[in-house]
Amino acid sequence: MATAAGHAHRGHADAEQGLRPAFSAARVRVGLVVLLFALAVLAWWWTVDQMRGMDAGPGTALGTLGWFLLVWLVMMAAMMLPSVWPTVALYSRMTKQRSPVAPLVFTLGYLLTWTASGLLAYAVAEAGRWLLGDTLSWDSAGRWVAGGILVVAAVYQFTPAKTACLRHCRSPLGVLLGHWRAGLSGALRMGAAHGMWCLGCCWALMASLFALGIMSITWMAFVTALITVEKLLPWRRVATYGTAAVLLVLGVLVATAPESVPGLTIPGQVQMSDMNM
Repeated sequence: MATAAGHAHRGHADAEQGLRPAFSAARVRVGLVVLLFALAVLAWWWTVDQMRGMDAGPGTALGTLGWFLLVWLVMMAAMMLPSVWPTVALYSRMTKQRSPVAPLVFTLGYLLTWTASGLLAYAVAEAGRWLLGDTLSWDSAGRWVAGGILVVAAVYQFTPAKTACLRHCRSPLGVLLGHWRAGLSGALRMGAAHGMWCLGCCWALMASLFALGIMSITWMAFVTALITVEKLLPWRRVATYGTAAVLLVLGVLVATAPESVPGLTIPGQVQMSDMNM
């Protein structure tokens, strides 16, 4: 009896010891998710503070390159962290490290990919201004360009490229397993690779933000909601078709009846209202 009791006690102790690493890892993942959301909240607060009064509608000036990239990086943290946390938690579960360092490096790699996309967007916007000049003004072709960007974003929802990128962005397990890299450098590379899939999925939605007003907190929150729904809503087709419908309606309205779009700042109206005051 005593021997059996001793074996049972040792078995219970061994089970407790076996569970401790699992509980510890779970706490790390929960803490990591909380940290990501805290960083997202902080990024939203900073972005709102920096952008207050800067929304000039479609075609808003981007400022200097250094300032724009700083704002863009913080914007990406605010917009993407709320939807990337399942992937970061999955990576944290797969890695052997029991600290949040590697998952945070993974997140940094993800954000660096989006920062590089901001650099490309800045180059395209400035090249357009230099080549086309006043042609892109709102009273000329600007409203049609903005509406066209939104329509293109709607059409992109149904392309094979969008489908493939969204699949990998929503379900990254296969990518992580097939391209696993150890160490912090591996975490950075894998985060950047995951960011590329999500960039392929969401670039058109980000272009829509430029078309609606890159410095608008309202439209920034709107695009963030679309991205989050696409990534996290269980019904992928509902999210895809719904997003496409919303973008298509917005594109038509921006081009033909911009005054009817709630929250849209029409270029020139701010200056006129200031003069009237």
